[in-house]
Amino acid sequence: MRTIALRTDRSTAIAAGALYVAATLSGVLAALALGTLASDPLALADLAAGRARVLTAAFFELVMAVTVAGVALVIFPVLWSDAHTQGRRGLAVWYLGSRVTEGAVFLIGILGLLSLLALARTVADSGAAPATYLPVATALKAFFEYSFVLGQTVFCVGAFMLYTLLFQSRRVPRWLSVWGLIAAPLMLIAGLLLPFTGDPNSTVSSILYAPMALQEMVLAVWLIARGFAAPQPEVVR
Repeated sequence: MRTIALRTDRSTAIAAGALYVAATLSGVLAALALGTLASDPLALADLAAGRARVLTAAFFELVMAVTVAGVALVIFPVLWSDAHTQGRRGLAVWYLGSRVTEGAVFLIGILGLLSLLALARTVADSGAAPATYLPVATALKAFFEYSFVLGQTVFCVGAFMLYTLLFQSRRVPRWLSVWGLIAAPLMLIAGLLLPFTGDPNSTVSSILYAPMALQEMVLAVWLIARGFAAPQPEVVR
């Protein structure tokens, strides 16, 4: 039975690592495909002309939304099996809920992007002046950007719970869990800077995002190469 459990944990670790890579890669590809097309509410003609790029970005964002939820669905049984107290079980369930919520919010953001594209095509087909639709375009752009900031905020909360549980169980090296516990608040701050900078990819935000982005890739490689360690036995006091 112990051998079966170890094999199950190994398969779970590989699946989780692969999903981490897929989520990060799809997010990067979505950003590269979209570029600056949705950055200027008045550049609706450019957005309409770049329809293929927008749809490509939307596709990769869809993949990201599904895979971030998939990570939690895969890891949750491990977290639950290690949860020997009511508090830890609550954190495990909350983590699962946070990542599913994150994926759902990203899906809502995709709708905002597609709505902005539909507006751009309507303006292009009608020959109307983009300034006429500036309030609507600005609102849709903000909706798109803030939905992803909200998704990242939920992610940061969930990540803090995950690394708290992993720190306690020692399923991964503690330095890796501590790294996540430090990087999650930094990423949270980066997202909250949007109302002040007006740019989700500002220099300061990018610097604050970097520790978590790197940590998740290190975690993914660790899970694929090494897997989960055996859970540490509870200390009876």
